Amino acid sequence: MGDGSVVPRLGNMKALLGIVAGAGASYGLYKLISGQVFKKTKKNPLNESPSVKSSQQGGIKLRPGSLLAKVSGLDVVCARPDDATSEIVHQSPNKLELHHLKMLLSRLQTIDDVSNRAQFLLTLGNAAAFTVNQNQIRELEGIPVIAGFLSDPAPEVRVQALNALNNLCMNIQNQEQIKLYVPQVLELIEMSAVNSDLQLGALRLLTNLSVTDKHQHLLKGSVTLLLSLLVVSSEALQVQTLKVLVNLSSNPDVMDDIVQAQAPASVLLLFDERTSPAVLLRLLTFVGNLKAWRPSAQVADELRRKQDCLFRVMLDESSQLHGKLVRLLSHPAGEIQAQ
Repeated sequence: MGDGSVVPRLGNMKALLGIVAGAGASYGLYKLISGQVFKKTKKNPLNESPSVKSSQQGGIKLRPGSLLAKVSGLDVVCARPDDATSEIVHQSPNKLELHHLKMLLSRLQTIDDVSNRAQFLLTLGNAAAFTVNQNQIRELEGIPVIAGFLSDPAPEVRVQALNALNNLCMNIQNQEQIKLYVPQVLELIEMSAVNSDLQLGALRLLTNLSVTDKHQHLLKGSVTLLLSLLVVSSEALQVQTLKVLVNLSSNPDVMDDIVQAQAPASVLLLFDERTSPAVLLRLLTFVGNLKAWRPSAQVADELRRKQDCLFRVMLDESSQLHGKLVRLLSHPAGEIQAQ
């Protein structure tokens, strides 16, 4: 125990000595260079910057970011948002014009700072709440730029990219481009931490994309993932997951894929009076859509042979769901009784 505490201290002391030695060497370089610069500039008859003159006549070429440039007192160029971009991100979203959006998209592709990337995406997302900006961002080819940040290393950047795409998805023409990123969005749901902002943002995007039946077929393979998420997530995530499932189950063309999907038996535990009314109401709506589907006797027999499929868990005569639905008839909320 004692030896373990000595080693880090020795390591820290060595690091401290190294820093001190480095500082001494830097100061020596500073004195040497600044002395040469002073001597050269005394003879300078022109009104030039001493640093420029010294690099020309003294034979010293200073690169921005080098140790020599830092210790010699010369100006070093730093990457930071310019004043124009900073002003844009603080403007009201409904006041942004085409050239503002163009500048944001351009800077977004070159900036290294994580907080700035997230801020630019937030600004674009807020702007995308307005129809005119939705069209302009698409015309500026901004959708692929924003979608490129779905794979950004920083989670907060990925969240803002999802939020921006969600607002852009309110535009039917934009959906034609955004639908290309559905596999990537589903992967984010599967790989992210449960109840994370990433999962919530991804589900919101899929909800908007599945409002009409035009792109619902892209999600028919995700039913098992959504049902699995339903039994382990928080209320907010359950509500958002069910919004997607309700959208999908309203389309008869997707129903065959839904009833064949594997479903955890534990999903039946949600049909309980203790479940949040917001969740229970949507869950009953989902089941109502499923029960409106009428398979042939042959199809029903085939589905009964599929282990753990949604048909067996919820729709088959042997399902425990029927008894649970009867008990919900005495639920205190009238709309749940009706559903």
